[in-house]
Amino acid sequence: MAEIRRFRLARQRRPRLPGLSFNRLLPNILTMLGLCAGMTAIRFAMDGRWEPAVTLIVVATFIDGLDGRLARLLQATSRFGAEFDSLSDFLCFGVAPAFILYLWTLHEARGFGFIPCLLFAACMALRLARFNAAIDAPVAPGSVPRPAGFFTGVPAPAGAGLALFPIFASLAFEGWGLSGTAHALRHPVFAAVVLVLVAGLLVSTLPTWSFKNFKVPSRVVLPLLLGAASYAALLVAEPWAALAAAGILYGIMIPLSLRSYHRLRAEAARRMAEAGAEAEAPAT
Repeated sequence: MAEIRRFRLARQRRPRLPGLSFNRLLPNILTMLGLCAGMTAIRFAMDGRWEPAVTLIVVATFIDGLDGRLARLLQATSRFGAEFDSLSDFLCFGVAPAFILYLWTLHEARGFGFIPCLLFAACMALRLARFNAAIDAPVAPGSVPRPAGFFTGVPAPAGAGLALFPIFASLAFEGWGLSGTAHALRHPVFAAVVLVLVAGLLVSTLPTWSFKNFKVPSRVVLPLLLGAASYAALLVAEPWAALAAAGILYGIMIPLSLRSYHRLRAEAARRMAEAGAEAEAPAT
């Protein structure tokens, strides 16, 4: 009994170190890994190693999708983590893709090739700043609420993927032995047009699906699972073709998300009008 008492006293007297728990640091560690992936992608691009360079941008995209969800799961969200995540996103999805494309083909246009890169990075910074400012922005009284599940403009990871579409498609055609098509996709004009279009989508007010609160109808669950398995098999067999196809599918979904947004917003406006009419009706 005396030994048990001494053990309990030793446990009570053990000092506790001040600081944060590892669980609260884990999301920031993931963000740091994403930042390192973006920096390493720039290094590979400087060496002309395009495949590992764009692969690391894809890795940073997956990390960006995990760190926020992990922070909410562990209840480790903080203002510091949000700002750190935005700075990492600017490097990984704003600076790195533009730098890779400049070294891949746009440098052939000399100074003119740098203009789309600069525009893309600037639009990415503006898009992230607008996103951070919208977090604390109050909702105007009486205005129609914005439907949940939509981004304003194309999000940063998707913008980086769309910007790298020329490299994905060129590597896919080169792997299939179609060198002529691969060389055409590497033309500076095509890469510049893609960069400018994606830069415009970043700062646009187009609503795009966020898929965070996306509910899948029961009848399409099985086809969706089969489609995901098929895409995973394609990603293993033909990774560049799969990534290029993902960019095309995302571009197709933009007008679909716009139509869905306007339908949900019109429905919300109708409900607000009906609720206002009921409130103003005289009591009988």
